[in-house]
Amino acid sequence: MTAAVTAQQAVRGRNTISSRAVRRVVSAVTAEELGVRASEVSVDLSDARGDLTVIASAPIHVSPLGVDARRHGTVLERLSRAQSTIRERCLHLTGSTITRVDLHITGAQLDERRRVS
Repeated sequence: MTAAVTAQQAVRGRNTISSRAVRRVVSAVTAEELGVRASEVSVDLSDARGDLTVIASAPIHVSPLGVDARRHGTVLERLSRAQSTIRERCLHLTGSTITRVDLHITGAQLDERRRVS
């Protein structure tokens, strides 16, 4: 006799994502938010009683003064948005709840203006 397995009867499993994978996801999301390469982002994770904390160090991409400098907001506004986005996207991508995101900015990358001849 065969029996159909309903959703309630199914044995539920669990996926585990390694800290290395979470670190790489956080690095990629942070890089995208700050406008730099993922290789330029350093990420430290810590877990205290289930609360995941991220400390990311990276440069930030900024436009030169007078050239769309305020289009995306001030640097502080961008960093605040980046913290929220990192938290939300990493939860969506990995299932890991991040309770705190600290961003340490190590420098600024400017687009150089090119002179038109």
